Amino acid sequence: MKAIVCSNYGGPEVLRLVEVAKPTCGKNELLIQVMATAVNSADVKVRALAMPGYLTPLMRIVLGICRPRRPILGTVYAGVVEAVGTQVRQFRKGDRVFGSTGFNFGTYAAYLTATENSPVSRMPEKASFAEAAALVFGGQTAHWFLQQAGLPTAKKPKLLLIGSTGAVGTAAVQLAHAYGADITAVCSSAGKELMEGLGVSNTLFYDTVDYTKCGGSYDVVFDAVGVVKKSDIRHLLREKGRFVSVGSLSYATETKAQLAAIKALYESAKMRAVIDRTYSLKEIVEAHRYVDTGRKKGNVVIQVASLASETG
Repeated sequence: MKAIVCSNYGGPEVLRLVEVAKPTCGKNELLIQVMATAVNSADVKVRALAMPGYLTPLMRIVLGICRPRRPILGTVYAGVVEAVGTQVRQFRKGDRVFGSTGFNFGTYAAYLTATENSPVSRMPEKASFAEAAALVFGGQTAHWFLQQAGLPTAKKPKLLLIGSTGAVGTAAVQLAHAYGADITAVCSSAGKELMEGLGVSNTLFYDTVDYTKCGGSYDVVFDAVGVVKKSDIRHLLREKGRFVSVGSLSYATETKAQLAAIKALYESAKMRAVIDRTYSLKEIVEAHRYVDTGRKKGNVVIQVASLASETG
């Protein structure tokens, strides 16, 4: 089967399209034909081993000392179940599914295997494979951090969302709307139209104002890109306010419950996939180069395969 392998840490050019053996599923596994995946910020950080200095030695132990121990990168997918193991009960051949693989990676390939109990779910009704793949990373990450901050259970919470136009940010906007939050978004002026399209009425553009000096008082400040220190925004937090950041030592834990929540919101028209660009698998280097610029809006999707009728 076709797959993208990362033979060394480095720039996008370390990614190569090669032929590898097609996996087979174990007793409690699904064999999934991958129709779409995505390139997210975590993918490019792993490829380049672009971690804060103090984390680099630890991540080499986790990921591989000189090169990725699991050379097929990618952490999100949407596809079709081709076969199931003898102990699988929740899925059957032909199911359209989406999910995440975490540190198991492996989604930059024509096929992958996933255990039945891993973060995998049937796709939202009427979603395309590209849309389903685009919902996963940002949706699961934003869901986890907003849960940690207590936003879903707060009464009419005020949220300051820093980095609102990326995969995590656009998902956080939509989740926060569903939680009834009063949102103030922070992004560049290039994100104005996107924020308006997602229903955000109060946006601070960091390229025209210093949002840390604009006043305001918030129950939650969520840094969706990992560039802010708590000391920079402490004065914006209410007495029991919470600051959460994707740049902290806390990593989002992916679960089936998150996928169920994302699916329900999509099917009730309270969440949509935000897709900036779409590339083919053989264009993975170009896709990574674009994500490396830091200018993507929402998600960059990789079309791995296609069906005659995606929604059939």
